[in-house]
Amino acid sequence: MPSNPEFIINFQPVGKRVTVSATDTILNAAQGAGIDIASICGGVGICDSCRIRLVEGELSELTLEEQAVFSDKEIKSGFRLACQVYPCSNLVVEIPPESLTAPQRLQIEGQSQIIEIDPAVIPIELNIPQATINDLRADTIRVRENISNEGIELPINFSQSVLENISPQLRMNDWHVKLAMRRSAVVAILPPHAPLLGLAVDVGTTKLAAYLCNLHSGQILAKAGAMNPQTSFGEDVISRISYSNNVSDGRKILQNRLIETLNQVIQGVCAQVSQNNGDVRPEYIVEAVVVGNTAMHHLFAGLPVYQLGMAPYVPAVSESLVIDADRIGLNIAPGAKIFLPPNIAGYVGADHVAMLLATNLWPSSKTKIALDIGTNTEISLCHDDQLIACSCASGPAFEGAHIKAGMRAAPGAIERVQIIDGELRIQTIDIAAPIGICGSGILDAIACLRHVGALDHRGTFHSTHPSVRDVNNKKEFVLVDHFNSGNGQDIVVTRQDVNEIQLAKGAIRTGIDALLETAGIEADEIEEFIIAGAFGTYINIPSAMAIGMFPSLPIERFQQVGNAAGAGARQMLLSLKHRAKAEEIAKQVSYVELSTYPNFSNLFSKSLFI
Repeated sequence: MPSNPEFIINFQPVGKRVTVSATDTILNAAQGAGIDIASICGGVGICDSCRIRLVEGELSELTLEEQAVFSDKEIKSGFRLACQVYPCSNLVVEIPPESLTAPQRLQIEGQSQIIEIDPAVIPIELNIPQATINDLRADTIRVRENISNEGIELPINFSQSVLENISPQLRMNDWHVKLAMRRSAVVAILPPHAPLLGLAVDVGTTKLAAYLCNLHSGQILAKAGAMNPQTSFGEDVISRISYSNNVSDGRKILQNRLIETLNQVIQGVCAQVSQNNGDVRPEYIVEAVVVGNTAMHHLFAGLPVYQLGMAPYVPAVSESLVIDADRIGLNIAPGAKIFLPPNIAGYVGADHVAMLLATNLWPSSKTKIALDIGTNTEISLCHDDQLIACSCASGPAFEGAHIKAGMRAAPGAIERVQIIDGELRIQTIDIAAPIGICGSGILDAIACLRHVGALDHRGTFHSTHPSVRDVNNKKEFVLVDHFNSGNGQDIVVTRQDVNEIQLAKGAIRTGIDALLETAGIEADEIEEFIIAGAFGTYINIPSAMAIGMFPSLPIERFQQVGNAAGAGARQMLLSLKHRAKAEEIAKQVSYVELSTYPNFSNLFSKSLFI
């Protein structure tokens, strides 16, 4: 082994890979790569602001400073201080949100909606006669008799979790309480002033979006985004399925990490509201709706996923589910339920159903396409009032992963590349000094390189272009030189980067073309082209058409609708009618499996050209 070996560190969830020396601390490696890890003490180990968690690989031995900071449980979980440790092998390292100083751009926006409020949980306010020495009726009997006077359907049911809280709640509130009722079940016993809140969550492969809503008014009280912590165990669903299958308790580990993060998000959105509107607590959340692709759905609910990783890729369950929040450790009201809409197929899940609901794709007399771009991209075509759908593995390249200078959408990421007066110009997030390039930026860059003649239609660099250089017999394009970057390093586009985008955009275009071919129509017959998802919000549509990811259509036919899956989840949170419509939509979809599609190879080969 060389005296000073180099190792590759994969930082998650920021999605950046760097090659570092064995003599570099993890903190130095991160900072050198433009990843803003907090370091209040300046890296001497006397604070714990640079916490990281080792997911894979080997680090140097624990230091005395780390032993003083971490509990035995934290050490067993892989927590370390970035300033104190050195790599001893290739690594996968998770950076918790609290250790990052620069937040990543997380997609929580969506279209505004007018929803007829019809929630699954309703409030009943009660004044209950106090127990006395002459009235020894049990607390549950007192509640039942008062509810019956309100005309609620009998019998009234109490879950074990609610029973554990009923007596202190009645007495703490002087027998004046608000009951959250889900049909005949008591979900929670709350103070009379407490609002009934609901939580809508979109669990993406890479990112999470959560919305705290008032179930009476429908108002979004707070919203928050977070990275899906499961990215540390695999960037795509196949990797996570493999982890679940091959690691002892892998499925439980993935579920626990997701629930831990969601509980942190819940605390955060409640704190947001409490700052302005008084006391708002997680136990006031009496209903939740969670959407995600089929693998995320199954991992959230604790269902087996091994069958999703092998043909014929069938889900364990496709119908909608209602599960107990306390069973999976989600810290909301003790008797709260979580509604999970139906899945369509092994790789088209409840999030796509939510997107179809929010975008009103069906029913329609128009020919429309709607796609939710992500690590896994789902596409639906509505034609002649029929719905057909497919899923394609577009991979994490549009999140900045597997790109040499790639990063997720954070300050300093190049998000736009344009040709102005014959020159390439860049724009970064927050107008910060460039330190890398995110998905929308790499897409723009490739479209521009093709336009200025630096790339040919096969994705090969032309040596004659002045910004194309040869490094170790491999050509690359210098987008920003080290004099003008924010980290002192050249920001380049490599042939491998181009190939990653070709594969990603090719997968999406193949899905679109397969659906058009199945319906027997041409691309120019598409009247509306709806683009959803985090990446879809920031994508430059002309660039996507220029590289062949989307068919060439008049720009006015395109709509970018933000997080439509989250919007659909909110609709189902606030309205039972929307839940019924989601069920109907899922039944209407005919699924096209691309892996067995007869013309797949031909379509995919053509889609790779730029």
